[in-house]
Amino acid sequence: MSCIVVKQGECMEGNRTSSLRDLHKLDHLDPDALVSLAAAAQEEIRRRGLDRSIPGGVRAPKTMRMFQVPQSVKYLTPLQIETLTGAFRHWRQGARDERTRQARTRMWLLFLLLRFTGMRLGEVLELDDRADFDLARQVVRVGGEAPREVPLPAEVVDSLRMFFDAPMSMELRGHVFRLDQGYVRRKFSELGKSTNIPRELLNPRVLRHSRAIELLRAGVPLVVVDVMLGQQSPPSQYVSFSDADTRRIMDYYIYQERKMKTSARNMFVGQISAIREGGILAEVEVTTATGLKVVSVITKESFQNLGLAMGMTVFATVKAPWVVLVKEDSMFKTSARNKFCGRISAVNADQIAAEVVVDLADGTKVTSLITDESAKKLNLKVGDEICAMVKAFSVILALE
Repeated sequence: MSCIVVKQGECMEGNRTSSLRDLHKLDHLDPDALVSLAAAAQEEIRRRGLDRSIPGGVRAPKTMRMFQVPQSVKYLTPLQIETLTGAFRHWRQGARDERTRQARTRMWLLFLLLRFTGMRLGEVLELDDRADFDLARQVVRVGGEAPREVPLPAEVVDSLRMFFDAPMSMELRGHVFRLDQGYVRRKFSELGKSTNIPRELLNPRVLRHSRAIELLRAGVPLVVVDVMLGQQSPPSQYVSFSDADTRRIMDYYIYQERKMKTSARNMFVGQISAIREGGILAEVEVTTATGLKVVSVITKESFQNLGLAMGMTVFATVKAPWVVLVKEDSMFKTSARNKFCGRISAVNADQIAAEVVVDLADGTKVTSLITDESAKKLNLKVGDEICAMVKAFSVILALE
């Protein structure tokens, strides 16, 4: 008898074949349940020798074949992480005066450290911002019972440096992160109310688990993840890494993570909400946590290789040069499936090109890269209403 996860803390009992008969329950399964069912189906297919007869060699997605998270571990999905991050960002940006912005930025930076380092809340609250950060090397030194150095993404380093160097922050130096633990936990709960994330997942400990799972799913060795998180587990007798090896592996992962986020300037994280399949192409609609819909058209082969299915969390990316800008007063009929309207928040131009950032109503930013001549003809200025158009063929889909 086997147990297939249906929800965290629940499972369906029965052998693999009988479990697969419960197809009417698929609409109620969470991502982990689908992972379990897909893995069980693959094993049953291989056992019966039926894999050779599957047209096109369709396989479960790579992320489904890696590992399964124990039922006892509570964690956030990639979509929930993005949603919670957006809630904290929106709260910070909503500050009405400088003192409030300063206070909220302290909490925002603390959240970023929890999000990207997997540190315990107590470890972050004990940080001395004057001594424990080496921003030149992009690391934070963690003390306590599990001393270690944890690499920081460049975006977090930039945010820390900007806050530390601000004149108003001088009086806080040395205790920027010395916030009340109860206050931090309350903020997680309060800001999470605007999301659909279950209350029991809105705490720093779950965010720590989520970072560990994120690293493991990206292929970072378990031993390295344990070192980064300061786990007190005994060292493996089969696999070990030197401090230099561990740092190189984590630096490489963070580089790859950043590369994925920035090589295509526009990234939408969401769940597949609609699928239309043809003989050659497949149309996939992705809905973000804020309700934004992005349509992508990919080849049928790519669709099958990715193992895409309804409800899966995917990344939809669009390179900035593929985003066409159109002013509402000059709108015309177009074949572009994706139309995102908002206001221009930044225009960075040189002698050849102009980078234009459009803020949408839900807080999403869309970046377009156009020629300087186009920018002049449109007379683009900060505050102008504008629509960003993207063809469905220009939307690239990727799994986490």
